[in-house]
Amino acid sequence: MLEILDKYNFTFSQINILKNIDKDFRMWNDNSIDKKIPESYFEKYKDKQLSKKIFEHFVSIHNRLRNTLNDYKDFKEVKYETRKFSFNKIEKKGIGLGACPVASEGTRCCNLLTLDAVESCGFDCSYCSIQSFYNQNKVGIDINFKEKLKNLNLDPNETYHIGTGQSSDSLMWGNKDGMLDALFEFARLNQNVILEFKTKSNNINYFLENDVPKNIICTWSLNTQTIIDNEEHLTASLDERINSARKLSDKGVLVGFHFHPIVQYKNYLDEYKLVYDRLQRDFTTDEVVLISMGTLTFIKPVMKQLREREMKTKILQMPFETINGKQSYSIETKKEMFKHAYDSFSSWHGKVYFYMCMEAHSLWKDVFGYEFVNNDEMEHAMKTSYWSKIDNLKNK
Repeated sequence: MLEILDKYNFTFSQINILKNIDKDFRMWNDNSIDKKIPESYFEKYKDKQLSKKIFEHFVSIHNRLRNTLNDYKDFKEVKYETRKFSFNKIEKKGIGLGACPVASEGTRCCNLLTLDAVESCGFDCSYCSIQSFYNQNKVGIDINFKEKLKNLNLDPNETYHIGTGQSSDSLMWGNKDGMLDALFEFARLNQNVILEFKTKSNNINYFLENDVPKNIICTWSLNTQTIIDNEEHLTASLDERINSARKLSDKGVLVGFHFHPIVQYKNYLDEYKLVYDRLQRDFTTDEVVLISMGTLTFIKPVMKQLREREMKTKILQMPFETINGKQSYSIETKKEMFKHAYDSFSSWHGKVYFYMCMEAHSLWKDVFGYEFVNNDEMEHAMKTSYWSKIDNLKNK
């Protein structure tokens, strides 16, 4: 398609748009995309008129595909067998405890604190924002992480919810450089901390081989196998993730599940329903701390990075709307996917904590039937629910 740019009299703006369209077509890897310019155009139009019609032709195809539900049956899936990356020792500034990096005024946030020993991830999910912040082929490990944990000055009268899976996957690296040793010891010494490990891996050997503090919860980001196969490259399969959660639950570790992102495609609601139903068959509400929901949300640097990488993905083949300064699905689409998820878990209502991550305040009433006044109220409700499960576990 790019060969037409020098051949016809496009404006500078049109050229930039056509370059992005060409990248999208190659990323979407769809056999149904017909890039031929209609022969009738060359008979009816000349010069600038012809350029305008050709431009409109490709914009029209692009818009039609974006507004048509993705069908992965037509997608030529690319298999990722291995990935090469190097480890670098880094000295991260600061004490290491930070605020959730995606919090914003326009969305309801649980005020999660983050604690990361690793920068960048060995998985290669097409939609991941980590790729816009770190070099994908270099994994940084904080050489001062253990000391920072020892020096954290926490208020013994406060409760803390801390997550370790924001700048990398919490479990895929195992106990590299003693990371898990340090985190387990941190949890034992700080019983007022809820320490959450979030993962898409099945690397649970360390948890199975060691005593796990009761205030540690292990959560899995889940998706349909369709999305795992086509968009979550190198991650554990759906079966592997759920089976890993089951093994840890059998050992007495509290678990949780994040459906983030829920992705819209043909028959997506039916496929997600199968996952929701399976969790309710395989786990009891005493074993599960949380169910979270979210969807595709992009800032412009991430979209630019996706196009520059030109990986095979349909993630950007969606009808974007600007919500809270970011690109995402429409509010109506979000209502459909989130309400379907919540209603599917009706047997767990009032027994497991449900929440939406990075979503507008207005959605809570439509999806859950209630809403929080502010983020502090949500944080309090979440911690109260989590601690009740932890206390029940301690009293067994």
